[in-house]
Amino acid sequence: MTEMVRKIMLSRAVRVMQELFPEEYNFYPRAWILPEELPLFTAQVHMVKEKATSWRPTFIVKPDGGSQGDGIYLIRDPSEIQMLGSLQSRAAVVQEYISKPLLIDKLKFDIRLYVVLKSLEPLEIYIAKDGLTRFCTEPYQEPNHKNLHNMFMHLTNYSLNIHSANFVHSESVSTGSKRTFTSILYRLAAKGIDIKKVWSDIISLVIKTVIALAGELKVYYQAEIPQGKPGPSCFQILGFDILLVKNLKPVLLEVNANPSMRIEHEHEISPGVFEYVPSPVDEEVKVAVIRDTLRLIDPSKRKNNFTQSLQSDHVPETTKEEEIFDDSHSNFQEQDAGMHRENSLPSLCLKQVFPKYAKQFSYLRVVERITNLFIRFLGIRGTTKLGSTGFRTFIRCCKLSNSSLSMASVDILYIDITRRWSSTGYDQREPGE
Repeated sequence: MTEMVRKIMLSRAVRVMQELFPEEYNFYPRAWILPEELPLFTAQVHMVKEKATSWRPTFIVKPDGGSQGDGIYLIRDPSEIQMLGSLQSRAAVVQEYISKPLLIDKLKFDIRLYVVLKSLEPLEIYIAKDGLTRFCTEPYQEPNHKNLHNMFMHLTNYSLNIHSANFVHSESVSTGSKRTFTSILYRLAAKGIDIKKVWSDIISLVIKTVIALAGELKVYYQAEIPQGKPGPSCFQILGFDILLVKNLKPVLLEVNANPSMRIEHEHEISPGVFEYVPSPVDEEVKVAVIRDTLRLIDPSKRKNNFTQSLQSDHVPETTKEEEIFDDSHSNFQEQDAGMHRENSLPSLCLKQVFPKYAKQFSYLRVVERITNLFIRFLGIRGTTKLGSTGFRTFIRCCKLSNSSLSMASVDILYIDITRRWSSTGYDQREPGE
C-alpha cells in the first residue's frame, strides 16, 4: 500500500482512469513524472505558451518519496527544475498548481480526511465523518516571482507551518492553525454554501481514487496473501489530502499510507527542554478514527451489531451524487444513539461508503475487472508476472487461438511481448502501461 500511494504510483493510477473517464477524474491536477517525462513536460508547456502568450502558469514539484512538505517547491518554467532540483538522485512529480483556492480568514488551507480501506475483495471503504483542516500562516496571494518561494503562504503542511512565527496552536476545535473540518463546514453553511454538495463531491472523489488504486493493489495483495490460503486479513487507514478551490470543487492533492496519528505537539519550556501538550483538534478527530477502526476490524466482533449497523442502514439507490451526503451524513446521529445503547462506547465516526454506493460507481471498475482476469491466469500464486503457461491459458479460455494462431505461435508471441516490454523504458511506454 505504501508504494501504491506514493506520488508517482498514484499519478500513474489516476492517469489511467483519466484516459478512460476524463470527466469523472478531473479532480486530480495534470501531472508529469520526472525525470522520464521532463522532455514531454517542457515541450507541452512551451507549446501552450507559444499559443497563449498571456499564460503564466505555476507548477509544484513534489519528490516521490517525500513527506511533511520535504523537498516541495514551486516553479514558473520547466527550466527551473534543473536549477532547483537534482532529478537524477530523486524522482518527482510536477503538477499544475491550484492558484485559486478557497480561503478562510485570507489563508489557504487543505483538508485531511481519514479513510479506512477494510477489504479489497470485496472492496470496502469507510470515511470518517470529521477531519482536519491545516492552514497556511501567511495571507494568500496568487503566485508571483516575489512570493513563489514563500512556503508559509503556499504549502499547508503542518510540519512546515509549525515553524512559522504566525502559527497558532489550537485551543479549541474551531480556532488556530489547525481546526476540525466540521468547524469549517459550519462557517461555510453560515454563508449559505451547500455543504451537502461539498461532502457529496468529497465522498465521490475518495471512492473514485480507491477504485483507481484497487486493481494494482489486488495484484500485490495476492502476491503476499494468496487467495484460499489461511492467513491474516489486512486493512489500512489512509490520509486523503484535499483542497477546495474557489468554486468549492474538491481537488485531490495526495494520499498518505501512514498518516500521523499524534495527538500532541512539542512545546519548548526552556532551551533544549520540551514538554508534550495535547492538541484538542487532533484528539477530537484521531482518537475516534483509531477507536472505530479497531471496533470495525476486531475479528472477535465481526458479526456484532457494530458492523451490522454500519452496513444495514440501506436506503434506495440514488441517481445523483449530491444525494450521497444525505444518507452518508444524516444517519450518523441515528447510528450514534443505537451504538451508545448497545456498547456504552462513544459515538462512532466511520461511515461505509462502499459497497453501499457500489451501483453508482460500478461502471468505473474496468481496470479492476481486467486485473481479476490477470490474476486468474497468473497460474502461480504469489507472483505478479504472467508466465507463458498463464498466457496460453488466457488465449485458450478467451478463444483467441484458431487455425492461423497455433499454440506455437502463441509462445512466440509471448516471448516477443516480454522482450519488447523488457527493452522499453518508462519514458517510451504509453500512459498507464
